[in-house]
Amino acid sequence: MLYWLAEFSDKLPFLNIFRYITFRTGGALMTAAVFMFIAGSPIIDWLRMVQGKGQPIRADGPQSHLKSKIGTPTMGGLMIIFAVTASTILWANLINPYVWIVLGVTLAFGIIGFYDDYLKVTKQQAYTNFSGKLRITAEAVVAILACLAISQLGRPAFATSLTFPFFKDLVIDLGWMFLVFGAFIIVGSGNAVNLTDGLDGLAIVPVMIASLSFGMIAYLAGNALFADYLQIHYVPGTGELAVLCGAAFGAGLGFLWFNAPPASIFMGDTGSLALGGLIGSVAVATKHEIALAIIGGLFVLEAVSVIVQVISFRLTGKRIFRMAPIHHHYEQKGWTEPQIVIRFWIISIVLALIGLSTLKLR
Repeated sequence: MLYWLAEFSDKLPFLNIFRYITFRTGGALMTAAVFMFIAGSPIIDWLRMVQGKGQPIRADGPQSHLKSKIGTPTMGGLMIIFAVTASTILWANLINPYVWIVLGVTLAFGIIGFYDDYLKVTKQQAYTNFSGKLRITAEAVVAILACLAISQLGRPAFATSLTFPFFKDLVIDLGWMFLVFGAFIIVGSGNAVNLTDGLDGLAIVPVMIASLSFGMIAYLAGNALFADYLQIHYVPGTGELAVLCGAAFGAGLGFLWFNAPPASIFMGDTGSLALGGLIGSVAVATKHEIALAIIGGLFVLEAVSVIVQVISFRLTGKRIFRMAPIHHHYEQKGWTEPQIVIRFWIISIVLALIGLSTLKLR
């Protein structure tokens, strides 16, 4: 909304600053963070009152984990989603279709996660009757529609193509398979972040790092001059997604204040699915899907650990990890929660730096 103030820059020259994506990204970041800091405590108190016993905890997990988490309210993703949405509407150029596509995925995934959280809280069960197949199907439908919209925005052939880091001219047109591939990236991203969200502060900081990284990628890919200089593929319009990523970073910063150990609230599936969907859809829109696997490598590791554990147990009856996702494996080995969380943060930072380096190494 504030973007339109630039239309009056001929009368008030200082309003021209609202044309700049960098300024509006900073504004969205600060707006989301301030909202979280101000509204966080009242919202947490309300959720604690409404939910009573809070989020049910897996009984098969580490006992120290079980005792310390009981009674903590969940659905903190609601305030994250509100902060991101409000900040984006306030600061972004609302005629940009990419903004609405990514925001749509974020809200839709948040609704799916909210329903899952609602069942967990009301039934007081760590696992609900919400069918995993039904949930994945709903996510896939949303993701396919988003990819279909993205494919209509870009220039023909390139809009449905896959690009590769390190290779400036290697582009493969996936055709209609782009819808399947893109949906896989978005759904996979949402669920990978969801699996990572198991310890206080473990998921939100890597999400912030990924949001910051893809905010930078979106800005560069959407700017013809920078894209040409870095020899990355120019995707007109995606620069505006930096504003949305800035809002996600700011909301994450505010949420971390309350989610830092010992957590006052969990983001729940409401937040983890929404934020994962946001990051995944930005990656698809900017043609940096493979870079997501690097920058979000921690999320990939968490998801793969679960997949490997399930396959191994079904085929051999043996488990590779003491417990999956992998952060629980290290809990079972005796690592303290702060050790796991901070070390995983370090891994996430290193992977983000490696992923961003692919922008120049062409």
